[in-house]
Amino acid sequence: MKETIYTIPLNDAFHAEDECPFCRLERDAEQHALEFILGKQSSYMEDDIRMETDRIGFCRHHYKMMYDFGNRLGCGLMLSTHLKKLNEEMTRQIKSFTSGKSTLMGRLKKTDLNPDAPETPLGQWLYEKEHSCYVCDHFNATYQRYLDTFFYMYKNSKEFKDLFKNSKGFCMHHFRDLVEVGEKKLSVKEKQEFYPVLFSLMEENMKRLEEEVTWFCDKQDYLNRDKDWGNSKDSIQRAIQKLGGGYPADPVFKIDY
Repeated sequence: MKETIYTIPLNDAFHAEDECPFCRLERDAEQHALEFILGKQSSYMEDDIRMETDRIGFCRHHYKMMYDFGNRLGCGLMLSTHLKKLNEEMTRQIKSFTSGKSTLMGRLKKTDLNPDAPETPLGQWLYEKEHSCYVCDHFNATYQRYLDTFFYMYKNSKEFKDLFKNSKGFCMHHFRDLVEVGEKKLSVKEKQEFYPVLFSLMEENMKRLEEEVTWFCDKQDYLNRDKDWGNSKDSIQRAIQKLGGGYPADPVFKIDY
């Protein structure tokens, strides 16, 4: 089938034989976003980019990546205007804040539905700021297209279907998304084929990682010191990726001067 802007990286991610192809796509997207806003092209100097970063901000994870990236001046310039906008909004929120006693019914409703839901407008504003991120939005904007492309290719490309069947499965986070999106994208007949393959992939590869991590631990016993490591040497970081997503053993992503 004809390759497009979405099929090419998706194919590349599956050919990489990663523990989770979508984790690879996510890493590439967030690194591209950091290079775009803080790299050599100096996008942080563009008014439209600064307006977006001022409005949206960043999550804790991507603030840390920005700091590690190494462009202190670019980071500082973005933070200075973002802080100005944030402080103006915070002052308005504080001025309008009214404290009051919560009702019994309110506490019961909060406990039943969402114990972490903010009860005040100020709390809601803070919650939204904590969960607003320019880099996350950059990936989320393309992630749904990758999911759509995955199911399109699964239905229309035998080569890609074989890639999927021979993959190492997915991390738990992206496994969930494939299950949920599959319900919407596949016919009843397609689901009868897709889900057994997906579930088998997950069970087999999660069991594989369990055995590799177990052998990594057993290998520490002096009785096993002369035995082969097999595939267990890097099993800890791969298991963490499978469980939580991402690449815990990656080096710090820095600007290339």
